[in-house]
Amino acid sequence: MSKIRIYHNTRCSKSRETLALLENEQHDIDIIDYLKTPPTPDELNVILQQLKMRPRQLLRSKETLYKELELDNDKLSDKQLIETMCANPKLIERPIVIKDNQAIIGRPPEAVLNIL
Repeated sequence: MSKIRIYHNTRCSKSRETLALLENEQHDIDIIDYLKTPPTPDELNVILQQLKMRPRQLLRSKETLYKELELDNDKLSDKQLIETMCANPKLIERPIVIKDNQAIIGRPPEAVLNIL
């Protein structure tokens, strides 16, 4: 059985529900508290490829910080968005679950069953 990695926020109910679902399925889980240990830009690039998403799609646009940093500006490059997310991991949508080379966002938590 492959190890599963979850980018987890203990304060997020969807993240906790997703982790509980993975634990109930008895998977070997590597839990990354991404607020304490944010991904590097290179790691986030790989995650985005695994998610098949662009950086803007992974941003939490309802966060106050999103508005404060004016991240709705279409002139910001993917590189700038990635660097901003790594510097401010609160802006990264969660939870992200990775198995092998596939990734999915656990919203709703049951979505992760698609890659298990």
